Amino acid sequence: MIALSVPKLGEEEWLALKVPLESGWLTQGPCVESFEAAFAARHAVKHAVAVTSGTAALHVALAAAGIGPGDEVIVPAFTWVATASAVIHAGATVVFADVKPDTYNIDPTEVKRYLTERTKAVIAVHLFGLCADMDGLRSALPDDIVIIEDAACAAGAAHRDAPAGSIGKVGCFSFHPRKTITTGEGGMVTTDDDEIADIARSLRNHGAEVASGTVAPHTMPEFPRLGFNYRMTDLQAAVGQVQLTKLDEFIDERASWAKLYREELRSLGWLKLPQFDPQDRHAWQAFVTVVDEDSSTRTRNDVMKSLNSVGIETRPGTHAVTELAYYRKLGGDPSSYAVARALHHRSMAIPMHNRMSSDDYHYVIEALLTL
Repeated sequence: MIALSVPKLGEEEWLALKVPLESGWLTQGPCVESFEAAFAARHAVKHAVAVTSGTAALHVALAAAGIGPGDEVIVPAFTWVATASAVIHAGATVVFADVKPDTYNIDPTEVKRYLTERTKAVIAVHLFGLCADMDGLRSALPDDIVIIEDAACAAGAAHRDAPAGSIGKVGCFSFHPRKTITTGEGGMVTTDDDEIADIARSLRNHGAEVASGTVAPHTMPEFPRLGFNYRMTDLQAAVGQVQLTKLDEFIDERASWAKLYREELRSLGWLKLPQFDPQDRHAWQAFVTVVDEDSSTRTRNDVMKSLNSVGIETRPGTHAVTELAYYRKLGGDPSSYAVARALHHRSMAIPMHNRMSSDDYHYVIEALLTL
């Protein structure tokens, strides 16, 4: 079976684990601090705050930005459920907007339809590694509305020359094994805002006040706010720092295979390929296509079953959150998000990762061409 996604880890990551294991400092410590500094430098921000997951990053970002009960946050209807659930965990109200059919990212025109006096933030998801239309989004919004980047899939990506995570007020990343670089589980909050960074550091550690300078041995921290236990371990950070040194190599390799897919599969009238602006740096966390069932004798599900039968793993790109049971109970009308609904039923991710061989890629191509 050619797997949809497999992380690429090696001897360097294994050796990096010796540092925290031998020091005995396993929880958040010097390795986390080093990883944060390197990640901030790579993504051109002042602050990077490591947490336990991309979902935790979203939760912390919303809370640090002061978003809570009574506030509305607009999110794309086509995204992983965590984007929406983090808003609800923050106590705010989630409002969905439809996405663009070519990039799968939030549509600024649709966002304008849902603005109210209670709108406090918009979460721009950089889906599958492609930055959202940040220029269009900013021009569609009043200046006082916070843009939070859900860059879970977009480490190393860029909109024009601006790295993902540096464009909005706050950025949120994931290091899940399906992402381009991984720490197993883990996430990162990025920002240039000193106050948000300080609050984020406090929130990830139960709301403790961040100590500065020399602290007396008998001094316990003060807890001025209610926080969470979202600390990354030094074990994760040790792996993450090695992975970060390979990020651009991984993206460049994926980009070359994405180019091959796009060239070899463009003759398939029934398979729509991902679109992007070449001025942007696509991180290619996933290669997501759309089966045009109006131009095919097969449905998306039929295609996926056929590929599975010849040893090729696929999955839907992601889901329309508006189609999920919990969110249907909130009273929204899934039919209001026509693009998201179509992508929910027709999107298909095909294998792409840094452990695939040339033979693997050509096998996938041949299988699709001969369906």
